[in-house]
Amino acid sequence: MSGDYILDSNIVIDIFRNDSATISEVTKLNKIYVPVIVLGELHYGANKSSQTSKRTLEIDQLKRRVILLDVTDRTAKHYGEIKNKLHQKGKMIPENDIWIAAIAMETGLPLLSNDKHFQFVDGIVVDAI
Repeated sequence: MSGDYILDSNIVIDIFRNDSATISEVTKLNKIYVPVIVLGELHYGANKSSQTSKRTLEIDQLKRRVILLDVTDRTAKHYGEIKNKLHQKGKMIPENDIWIAAIAMETGLPLLSNDKHFQFVDGIVVDAI
């Protein structure tokens, strides 16, 4: 695996847990992008943790090493299209993951995630570790 990728929360969490397989693959990437939605999920986890300060520091360190992707009006348009298609298929996925998929669709970048439900989203490339 090489090139530019968007990282999903589960990949970042595996990095924070020092998962050797994940770290090995991610270090081969050229540019690493993280949606602000993923940051929100990470901050939620940090605030639930008994080690909030440590987890928040990990997130701050991550932000210095990646390119953050914001939500735009085009993202919102893609979100609406994706959610409608998923609804029509009867294959709904978590709301945050629809936003992440919309960012992947907008940017044209592949998504690195271990969540299998992204397979139901047409128009994006998803790889797993």
